[in-house]
Amino acid sequence: MDVALWGVLPYIGVVILVFGTIWRYRYDKFGWTTRSSQLYESRLLRIGSPLFHFGLLVVVVGHVVGLFIPESWTEKLGVSDGFYHGNALFWGSIAGICTLVGIGILIYRRRRTGPVFMATTTNDKVMYVVLVGALVLGLWTTVVAVAQGHDTADYRESVSPWFRSLFRLQPDVDAMAAAPYQFQVHTLVGLLLFAIWPFTRLVHAFTAPLHYLFRPYIVYRSRDTGATGARPVRPGWSPVGTTDRERGVRR
Repeated sequence: MDVALWGVLPYIGVVILVFGTIWRYRYDKFGWTTRSSQLYESRLLRIGSPLFHFGLLVVVVGHVVGLFIPESWTEKLGVSDGFYHGNALFWGSIAGICTLVGIGILIYRRRRTGPVFMATTTNDKVMYVVLVGALVLGLWTTVVAVAQGHDTADYRESVSPWFRSLFRLQPDVDAMAAAPYQFQVHTLVGLLLFAIWPFTRLVHAFTAPLHYLFRPYIVYRSRDTGATGARPVRPGWSPVGTTDRERGVRR
């Protein structure tokens, strides 16, 4: 069972994530969106969305630091074990609470706003359940497990070595099997979340709007108010050989 859970299942999740994303892009390119509902309700969205997204960003950074950076590296930098876990507990708790409050507001908004709820698919509902479950379990492991004692719940001695071993294609099954059960449950729910990721609105996270940094300026022109006759010369770009009628400009 340990080999199946910690040696085989992670690779199955990666395969579903990669090929599911490719399939979604090829066959549902127009559905690759969050299906924005700001038009229907914006007050709760302005509160819940920043809380959720910025809190989740800190959570992701915390996972990257905790899983990718070995304990020996932080020791060489002079970071004590107590300082490391104290910061993980402090920032992890704040980020987890902000993320949970944010998604709670968004779910409440989606349920109470008729048009928004009508646009909610079955995949969205499943995604919310799994995502909230992963966040709750993550906050539980941070606040309860880590606060109880670093010696008995140090993920850097169990989960982190197992996670890094997956990239070497030599999964350290024994390390993960020895991890506290709360870390194991959190990891399994996380694997499930990544497996369903391509088939939900979460797929928009893979689309970074980098083209906005390089697109040309948008030129705005005021409507001519009056006068007939020759139009005064104004600085700026103007199409050559195209009349107002051809451009569809209403005068």
